[in-house]
Amino acid sequence: MANPDFHLQFQDFESDEGLLGSSREVTEVSIDDPVGKSQKQRRVPGGAAQDEDTDSLGNDDTTQLLSGQKKSAPFWTFAYYQTFFDIDTYQVKDRILGSMLPWPGKNFVRLYIRSNPDLYGPFWICATLVFAIAISGNMSSFLSHQGSPNHTYVPDFGKVTIAATTIYSYAWLVPLALWGFLTWRNNKVMNAVSYSFLEIVCVYGYSLFIYIPAVVLWIIPSEGLRWCSIMVALCLSGSVLVMTFWPAIRDDQPRIAIAMILSLMALHTLLAVGCKVYFFSSGSSINHVVTQTEVIETADPTRAH
Repeated sequence: MANPDFHLQFQDFESDEGLLGSSREVTEVSIDDPVGKSQKQRRVPGGAAQDEDTDSLGNDDTTQLLSGQKKSAPFWTFAYYQTFFDIDTYQVKDRILGSMLPWPGKNFVRLYIRSNPDLYGPFWICATLVFAIAISGNMSSFLSHQGSPNHTYVPDFGKVTIAATTIYSYAWLVPLALWGFLTWRNNKVMNAVSYSFLEIVCVYGYSLFIYIPAVVLWIIPSEGLRWCSIMVALCLSGSVLVMTFWPAIRDDQPRIAIAMILSLMALHTLLAVGCKVYFFSSGSSINHVVTQTEVIETADPTRAH
């Protein structure tokens, strides 16, 4: 049975201090949130302007960074050219493998270069190729004349200068001419594919990597092996160039497009064959031996008889 005096009894409640403490805790929690904090800072004299200025500056920097509106450095500063070498080892390795293993239907620029064109890979590939040609040429000359009593081996350091002039001229002047031609033709024929000068330099620079192992094989005094390695390297690197630049000129007149592709392949072939003939020609080695023999016979006439 319910107690009839229940409603007449006084209930015990928490003291006033407990209620004030709980309300104080609620107030403190509400102040800690961002809205309360900002309101509190506005009530502090002399502090609101400084906090708001700091927040606005931070927001402006963040907005510029995310939107990509940062001003680029002038071209005469080191920071401007530093961006061209901002690339990691994995990207360089992928681009080298892509230039050595071309796949039909895959554009080298779109897959590897366009996201971050660089000059790091092309520069060091050309430098490595220059020293590979010079060192391999001297070693090939030494091996081909080994055991010859009339030959005195003298390293030809002039090959480094000639190789550097040839390789770097090809890696820069040919892309410059190609970029100028594509720009001129794009003004007449609107092509769906276009390349910048830096992208063209990247393609040519990475396409020369296959010649480095081929040049190392040229040390072996075997003409058959040398010509075979030239053909393999030429086909692989030439395929990269054709599959990359054909989409940029295929909408042009057929005669101009075919002539352009043939010109690219002719220059690429001339580079490979010219390096082989000049630095690894057996005919020049024979002439060198004959010259040495003539000098000895002239110095000692008794040997001529």
